[in-house]
Amino acid sequence: MTAGFVREARASDAAGLARVQVASWRASLAGLLPDAVLAELTSAEAEQRWAGRWLEAITKPPTSRHRVHVAATQPGSLPSIESRSIPGPATEAAELAGFAAAGPATDADLWPGTDAELYELHVLPELTGQGHGGRLLHAVADTLAEDGFRTAYTWALSADDSRLEFLESAGWAPDGSHGNLDMGEKVPVVRLHTRLSPEA
Repeated sequence: MTAGFVREARASDAAGLARVQVASWRASLAGLLPDAVLAELTSAEAEQRWAGRWLEAITKPPTSRHRVHVAATQPGSLPSIESRSIPGPATEAAELAGFAAAGPATDADLWPGTDAELYELHVLPELTGQGHGGRLLHAVADTLAEDGFRTAYTWALSADDSRLEFLESAGWAPDGSHGNLDMGEKVPVVRLHTRLSPEA
């Protein structure tokens, strides 16, 4: 386990979030998506677009219930790596390890007033298994509950065994909903859910 903490994302994190997202996709989606699709999603041009989208998500969220959380290592727990440095005096020596984005559910069969959705959860491949993903999930669950949500949902590729095992070990379970992503070929996905409050 690596010492770390979770905080709300800042505008200065946007480029770092895009780097983490691209690195995570390259490591976890190889063999699960068509090679050409994965190459397009993780190209240098795509990374710049993701950075712009994360900047907007952080600085101009659709609602106050749309949140982006950042996981960082404790100062001194890892050697400094410039590409993962988080600017700012309070976290001068901290390193960006991962992030999560969540907010109101977007599926038509869910109620965004009480149903939430985990949109994204990514950890740098070299830092997986160090507790950052779990800290992010806990922070997201706590924040969603504080925002009045009762249940959270998320989608995962049906063949992404590592993500499914991680989510299930954290208390998530399939809710019976399935679908397909159109990626030039159909990629099966499964929806999971977890309870955020006793009333759910």
